[in-house]
Amino acid sequence: MDLLPLAVAGFQTIDADASVKDAAAEFLGRWLKDAEFAAYRPQLEWLIAEKRWAGLLDRFYQILPFGTGGRRGAVGIGPNRMNLWTLGASVQGHCEYLKERFPSVHPLQVALAYDVREFRDKNKNYHPSLPNPVLGLSSRSFAQHAARIYVANGIHAWILAENNPRYLATPELSFAIRTLRAHGGLNVSASHNPPDDNGGKFYDERGAQPIAPDDQIMADLVEDVKVIKETSWPEAVRSGKVHWLEDSQHQAYIDLCRKESLVKSPRVEEIQIVFTPLHGVGAMTAMEILVAQGFRVRGVEEQMKPDGQFPNVTKSPNPEVPESLDKAEALAITLGADLVLATDPDADRIGGLAPDASGKYHFLNGNVIAALVTHFKLKMLQESGSMPANPIVITTLVTTSMLTRIARHFGAQIVNNLMVGFKYMAEVLWQLEQKGRYEEVSGSPSDFVVATEESHGLMLTHKIRDKDAGAAALLLAELALHAKRQGSSVLGVLDGIEKQFGYFRNELRNLQMPGIEGRGLMLRRLDHMRKHPPERIGDFPVTGVEDLYDESGRLGPFKGKTDMGARNFLMYQLGPDARLALRPSGTEPKAKVYLEVCSAPKAVGQSEEAWRASCLLIDGQAKKLGDDFVALFHG
Repeated sequence: MDLLPLAVAGFQTIDADASVKDAAAEFLGRWLKDAEFAAYRPQLEWLIAEKRWAGLLDRFYQILPFGTGGRRGAVGIGPNRMNLWTLGASVQGHCEYLKERFPSVHPLQVALAYDVREFRDKNKNYHPSLPNPVLGLSSRSFAQHAARIYVANGIHAWILAENNPRYLATPELSFAIRTLRAHGGLNVSASHNPPDDNGGKFYDERGAQPIAPDDQIMADLVEDVKVIKETSWPEAVRSGKVHWLEDSQHQAYIDLCRKESLVKSPRVEEIQIVFTPLHGVGAMTAMEILVAQGFRVRGVEEQMKPDGQFPNVTKSPNPEVPESLDKAEALAITLGADLVLATDPDADRIGGLAPDASGKYHFLNGNVIAALVTHFKLKMLQESGSMPANPIVITTLVTTSMLTRIARHFGAQIVNNLMVGFKYMAEVLWQLEQKGRYEEVSGSPSDFVVATEESHGLMLTHKIRDKDAGAAALLLAELALHAKRQGSSVLGVLDGIEKQFGYFRNELRNLQMPGIEGRGLMLRRLDHMRKHPPERIGDFPVTGVEDLYDESGRLGPFKGKTDMGARNFLMYQLGPDARLALRPSGTEPKAKVYLEVCSAPKAVGQSEEAWRASCLLIDGQAKKLGDDFVALFHG
């Protein structure tokens, strides 16, 4: 029985554009007939028999978009899901890109990393008793599949051995690419996405994700893939083109992070740290670094085991989410811990909690962590006489501008106008490496101090070109240790920084426009605001507007579709003490609003009561600004 006409008829019952239905029918026809998709047919036949038209349409109406550096999404059956075919097409495109980029280099080499994920169909989208080639697909199996394709294309692949119980964290991949002098890399991870998701993110020879125009060149080559070359895993291993990442490579990463140490190691019982990897790989990076440095670390027992289902985590395995730290907080209260630290599944983001004088624990958001670590490192380098000749701090347009005040206080240069993403920070280091300057900032990578962004990411050594929770955990622990030795605490240090540099309230709002018309409405609202910038947002006058879409502006002409997507960004300056940025998603009907309201430093003679009142006033202004902008946007 020909099932395609049944599915096509079923698609007609869905409220969607005809072009979407036509594309889904074309892709589904291939998956029902072509030999390479035969293993998927039992599940497809069941989905059609069950009349799962909406789910089928979503699985087949497009190929999962290759975004800025890779693909990420729900694992499943169909071209709009993560599976061996969609990853394989990405890897084949990457092979073509590497050959085009390094035409005279032989052999080409890549490094592969993977996290703890394994697809178990948590959302019950497939029949549990029928053959299902995606069920049980782990990040490791995805990475090994990628290695088979690289080898079939004559490219050597570095990967952990099959019997190695470890995983490779995101920052370790960056470090491995650089130390192995590989020509690129692949990270199989969906970071803190839901358990049924996975993804593949590509890296260049610098150990960073490529930026425009290179990411566009790679995306175009991926789109042009017609045939995926592959060999079997045993044949790939026998070829001599698969190389094992040794434990010595991991130890070199641990040693590198430990070199970021700024204070004398703790004495026994001097400080208590609670740590959770949220079922990810962080115990093999951040916790290992802390223990090696002499810290007394107590892990959250029920969250220590690497497990891609994240069974004991509340809400999301993401240290940006306060609820994810509830079990760590309970343990910290029992122990009277000085600090709680958490890493996300691929150990590139850091989060935590710190207690006040009464023992109540407070969440440390990404902007607070950025300010604490930046101030601590600059202060300790200055006090030890180890400050680089031309110290450089790097951050983004949407990260707290307190960092600018801190950097300038210590005589550091600052790059503070970058788009979101550590690949742009890595590009700054590359420009310093090649030209000795980036825009108005001059120096070399050895002058680099810290790069940080609001989404809980820190980069602390130029030898790693991505965010790294390992070195970040060490510096936060040392900050807590140093503060305790001074009779203070993490929150005490934060209070002092705010009084010295001003109180900053940074908030993130999400604008959601759900439904099939949501994305179109979102784009129309953005276009209206672009053409008709507001003169006021609530109580604040708009004193300046920067539109990164403007090709006559500082970023110049677009370098491709990926560059256009990244630059869909509006920034409003609201007088000297407030700003607001609007950044829409490139794939979903939503946008992020980043807002900031700040005060002047605590005035000489200002009472503690008056200072606290001024901080509360800033909090209220920030909340109202967010409410006012949401109302303005929705019109």
